[in-house]
Amino acid sequence: MSTIPATVTPLTIGALELDVPVVLAPMAGITNTAFRRLCREFGAGLYVSEMITSRALVERTPESMRLITHHESETPRSIQLYGVDPKTVSEAVTMLVAEDRADHIDLNFGCPVPKVTRKGGGAALPWKNGLFRDIVEGAVRAAGDIPLTIKMRKGIDADHLTYLEAGRIAEGAGVASIALHARTAAEFYSGHADWSAITKLKETVTSVPVLGNGDIWSADDALRMVAETGCDGVVVGRGCLGRPWLFGDLAAGFRGQLADGTASLFQPSLGQVAQTFRRHAELLAEFFDSEERGCRDIRKHVAWYFKGYPVGGELRARLATVESLQMLDDLLGTLDWSMPYPGEGAEGPRGRAGTPKNPALPDGWLDSQELAGHDRVTLVDAELDTSGG
Repeated sequence: MSTIPATVTPLTIGALELDVPVVLAPMAGITNTAFRRLCREFGAGLYVSEMITSRALVERTPESMRLITHHESETPRSIQLYGVDPKTVSEAVTMLVAEDRADHIDLNFGCPVPKVTRKGGGAALPWKNGLFRDIVEGAVRAAGDIPLTIKMRKGIDADHLTYLEAGRIAEGAGVASIALHARTAAEFYSGHADWSAITKLKETVTSVPVLGNGDIWSADDALRMVAETGCDGVVVGRGCLGRPWLFGDLAAGFRGQLADGTASLFQPSLGQVAQTFRRHAELLAEFFDSEERGCRDIRKHVAWYFKGYPVGGELRARLATVESLQMLDDLLGTLDWSMPYPGEGAEGPRGRAGTPKNPALPDGWLDSQELAGHDRVTLVDAELDTSGG
């Protein structure tokens, strides 16, 4: 139970007011409509879509159009875009606004994945500060009254930090909030997030909310981040993998219900975990409009949901090959649903942390913060990615 006093502090992002200052971080292959709906059933906050490639959206590829479609229960609707060309990003934002497809739009400048950074995108892009400014300013203009926000990392590596300058540029461009994952691209998800960087960004950016991201595994972590850094809210990523109920804990924490003893952390029995896992699979089947595809997708969640619980290797392996909801029901029926919450074994870090590595970058990318001719060729190639995310 947290020892940090908490008060309800709504988070205002443009015209949006969230009763608890919590945002679900975009995660590729995870934060689809199914998972967002599941998280909403437990808590409150803003739930952001998977990252969607701006050119794919402008070209209206079937996958990108599917990814931007929200369930009628999702309010507010939040979409994250990735792009490296100011014109294309602006066109994507214009489309979302004109067709009333989003209540909030976020731009990704934090992705550390090599296939993104080697083309100058994600966490690599803010190094080219003129390009960064052009993208953000154009997107803000295109968004109009829809709040436009950004999410970024500290920089490329310890020698090429960009977050403070990028924060000043974004604030000047008129973004509605700025989120910082307190790691560099080189760190990937390894080690510990540098929360002091969130403090520095909050001291630098004073007119719009600053949100902190990195190493939030519990409600207590979220309250501690806010207390230590002064940030206005938190962005939660890997901490909710296999634990959508974390958003209930976060809501209770920010409402002061954990500090005063009037509510306890959600500590699910094995049966409650099984029920939630089954619900997730059902929502995935609905999202994909295919029971078979939904069951294939739930397989990657097995280890996260049952972390720390006494579920044998053979059963875990069978759950990871499930082909139908009936097969899933049969397998879950073999569990002892009365088994209680196992304690610390079910808590803490989840997801692959990876190890520090030299970021994949375009040739000569770090030679200058200004765009060179060969940089433009690389960026054109990046915008040809029509994968939809």
